[in-house]
Amino acid sequence: MRSFFALPLFKDIRFWIILFFLIRMYGITNPPLEVAHNWRQTTGTMVTRNFYEGSANILYPRIDFAGEKTGITGMEFPLLNYMDYLVSEIFGYQHWYGRLINLIVSSLGIWFFFRLLKRYFGSETAFNASIILLASIWFAYSRKIMPDTFATSLVIIGFYYAVCYFEEKKRVWLNLFLFAAFTLLGVLAKLPTGFLLILYAFFIFNRQISIHLKIGFFIVSGILLAPIAWWYFSWVPYLVEKYDFWHFFMGKPISIGAKELVENLGDGLKHFYDSALKFVGFGLFLVGLFVAFRKRNKLLLWIFGLGFTAFLVIALKAGFTFTHHSYYIIPFVPIMALIAGYGVSSFQKKAIQILILAVIMLEGTLNQLHDFRLKDHELAFVKLESDLDHFSKRSDLIAVNTGDNPTAIYFAHRKGWVASNDQLLNETFRKDMQRKGCKYIVVLKRYLGGNLYLPLPVVLTNENWTVYKI
Repeated sequence: MRSFFALPLFKDIRFWIILFFLIRMYGITNPPLEVAHNWRQTTGTMVTRNFYEGSANILYPRIDFAGEKTGITGMEFPLLNYMDYLVSEIFGYQHWYGRLINLIVSSLGIWFFFRLLKRYFGSETAFNASIILLASIWFAYSRKIMPDTFATSLVIIGFYYAVCYFEEKKRVWLNLFLFAAFTLLGVLAKLPTGFLLILYAFFIFNRQISIHLKIGFFIVSGILLAPIAWWYFSWVPYLVEKYDFWHFFMGKPISIGAKELVENLGDGLKHFYDSALKFVGFGLFLVGLFVAFRKRNKLLLWIFGLGFTAFLVIALKAGFTFTHHSYYIIPFVPIMALIAGYGVSSFQKKAIQILILAVIMLEGTLNQLHDFRLKDHELAFVKLESDLDHFSKRSDLIAVNTGDNPTAIYFAHRKGWVASNDQLLNETFRKDMQRKGCKYIVVLKRYLGGNLYLPLPVVLTNENWTVYKI
């Protein structure tokens, strides 16, 4: 086995990046219906589709589940959605362009992650860490229509060019510009990735770096932070107030978040030892920390200490939301992968390293394969729009019994309300929706909803849903 994996091809991280890219192309055109966070994907796809079918102003993203309102609301800067829209302008709208864009950018992120680590920890640790990151939660989420790995990759790329700016004599201003551009887009696309900026302290407090380089960095950093602050702390609240629909979660007071974290500590910790790297990978993360302490690897320990402290602020601001959603751990996973890669490198025998990496890859990927397959009752959603088209216009407002989940609204290709069964059973609630323009109620029977009977005329019923006229 050792001689086989010693072939030059297998020692080139580009081979593994391309291999994992091709593996994740399986089912790339699947509708965004996988169990894990379909609601986040369809929220993004409806924003893209509204850019394509309506106004393409990136400053006014629209969702479809705001009832009779415009749907304009504050949210994460829709960079991924807008890139999806731009591709749709050329080839026609397809939701899966967002999957492919994320996969491409996230694969590039691994390449720059490797190049960055190689500078400070050597090829072996960089290779091991990159393999671990490929098989981590990154494996599934890098092909979802979600900005988490997408944005983290952009910040990593920006970090690489910042290193080039500080350490190389050539193309200084180009490297500074690339740092600013990628970092700005990354943090705009996903605000929590901004915690990684704490790691620039290594350069700020490095006395060997020219003061002129630091001044240039500070000036550019101030410039790039301004639009981020404007979007999240001025424009998002303005859109929410102006168009009267709250959607985007901006965190809560740290005191409340801390209380919720303590109350749900088990679920929060599970994101570290299970969701992030799975169990073997997390074990090597602990090994890496132990070896770093034993060998007094100050750089690695400072990266972990600063990174974890800054990330803890994100967790405290999110509170219960952090413990409830696994994707919150994604921006911290590259740091965990680095330490786990260092742990793998601590084993002197190459055969043992290969074996460990093989186990990590198998455990990580096999535990995420369910995300690549859809079941019949999930795939049935692609028929919802055509079923409604038999008696309803696209402009008709509808309600669906999916609680807070907007997935059915997206596949219905209509606007309207998401509601619980209890709400729809309430006659006052139904009359209020009718007064606001609701024409149909879609009751999902098999997926995301739950069957119920309403005292209204039935216009369609099948094994998947019943549609009532209101």
